[in-house]
Amino acid sequence: MKIDWAALGSVFGVSLVVTVALVGLFTLGVVGLTKKESARGGAATLAATGAYACFAACTAAVAYGIYLIVA
Repeated sequence: MKIDWAALGSVFGVSLVVTVALVGLFTLGVVGLTKKESARGGAATLAATGAYACFAACTAAVAYGIYLIVA
């Protein structure tokens, strides 16, 4: 049995980057919802829209990952 270390390292690197990106995106969504409560008028709407966009992107990334596993 031979292990392809380059492929294993590549999978590890991509997984690490995607995980950090998803956690960062989710964090931006939570921060956006927090800012929505303290903001007024148009800023509150913009914060909420940005937060929901971050959550939608996280959902899309997770759905795509599940699609890749199943397919």
